[in-house]
Amino acid sequence: MTSTIYLYGPPGVGKSTTGKFLAAKLNLPFVDLDGAIERSAGLSIPDIFEKEGEAGFRERESTALKSPRKASIVALGGGALLDRANRNHAEKIGEVICLQAPSKTLAERLQRGKDQRPLLQGNSLKELLDTRSDHYHSFAIQVETDNLTPEESAEVIQYRLGRFYLRGMGKGYTARVENNGLNDLDALLVENGCHPPFFIVSDSNTAPLYAKALARKLDATTVIFPAGEKNKTIDTMTQLWRDLLNAGMERGGTILAIGGGVVNDMAGFAAATIMRGVAWVSIPTSLLSMVDASLGGKTGANLPEGKNLVGAFYPPKLVLADPATLRTLPEAEIRNGLAEVVKHGVIDDPELFSLCGQGIEKLSENWHQLITRAMGVKIRIIEADPFEGGIRAALNFGHTIGHGIESLTQYGLRHGEAVGVGMVVEARLAEKLGIAEAGLADEIAATLVTLGLPVAIPNGIHPSALVAAMQTDKKKSKGVVKFALPVKIGEMRVGVEIKDLERLLEEL
Repeated sequence: MTSTIYLYGPPGVGKSTTGKFLAAKLNLPFVDLDGAIERSAGLSIPDIFEKEGEAGFRERESTALKSPRKASIVALGGGALLDRANRNHAEKIGEVICLQAPSKTLAERLQRGKDQRPLLQGNSLKELLDTRSDHYHSFAIQVETDNLTPEESAEVIQYRLGRFYLRGMGKGYTARVENNGLNDLDALLVENGCHPPFFIVSDSNTAPLYAKALARKLDATTVIFPAGEKNKTIDTMTQLWRDLLNAGMERGGTILAIGGGVVNDMAGFAAATIMRGVAWVSIPTSLLSMVDASLGGKTGANLPEGKNLVGAFYPPKLVLADPATLRTLPEAEIRNGLAEVVKHGVIDDPELFSLCGQGIEKLSENWHQLITRAMGVKIRIIEADPFEGGIRAALNFGHTIGHGIESLTQYGLRHGEAVGVGMVVEARLAEKLGIAEAGLADEIAATLVTLGLPVAIPNGIHPSALVAAMQTDKKKSKGVVKFALPVKIGEMRVGVEIKDLERLLEEL
């Protein structure tokens, strides 16, 4: 399947205007099929109908629809898929989105438009809609456009499909959430300009699940390092560099990072540094990596002094999140990732935060929706601030305290678990400072408890030790640790300096 997206629906529903916005968002070419037909025929659509009748037009339409083209956004005429062969073709090579709107809205839009609609000459819009209603509603993906601008409709389509294009770091790249997307990986690599030889980088937990089959499919070489945060070190990175070179790594090749957040960070850092930079692809297989680590181009390794203290901003060519890989993930790791989803909800998506309160069983019914919404939050923020000069610091919510806890427990607490505790503690600090609404910390804690996540600093960690651990955090600037603190669900304040932090922590 290509990345071609077909926009379909009745006349006046906004296929062309929505399509132009969607094409811009996804960095794809836009094709108006009626316009392509007119250019090919050298005649307007009304003139084609007059000279050749509807049968002649439909023949031209079918030819134009089936013409070979690269991945694109294609706006179809209102009857283009009535022909079964046309529909089969569109659904085989792409995805069809059927836009809908009430007949009154369609009539108003058509009245404002200047285009002549041959099939509406002498026929009422109501007759046409009555004839085609079952047909339009037979498509799986429906988008109601009545109360949306074309740009908002385009964003809804993005979320329904799980497709994004990230800009802001000098090089743009595609991010996709696709059920069973690993089956299409070879085509996606070609589509996104990723060239062989391919080198799969994975860890000892994930490689047995996916690396062998993908290596065979892509004729790739596999490089494996020991799993776990404790192995996210410069020593491991040095061995990774050497293993890649011994495997035949070359500047024109592509590294495929298959695994969780540690794999993403290490493989990405290897790609950024080996031979002064090679192409790489992020294929996250953990929920945490799908919604957080794989996006934004932040790569790196830990030092004994703290997490991610060495690294680089180095974007991949493609991020492919396949929710089907979550079936092999232990429940503890699902919970681990959900902490980051909650964080994204607190930062910028109250509806996502509300979804998290429904619990794991309900969320597991539609991982695609959850991952896409959580991705959307991070993508909006990193596009606005790609190198963490301002608002992107909001993504550090929970991490300032959380990283300190991870360090002091020697990573005995998972990253998401520590971040969950960090969010609650930092929200309580925000309340104490008069920044957050009263009760916000309890609201966040209740959602985390529903998901089976801890919300209290582990016993034995004294505030003085926690403050000392935070002094090595990479979020420190000019000797001061700065916090991203919540005001309410969906609103953050960044760059907050807290005086007497140890005393405040003791009072919580």
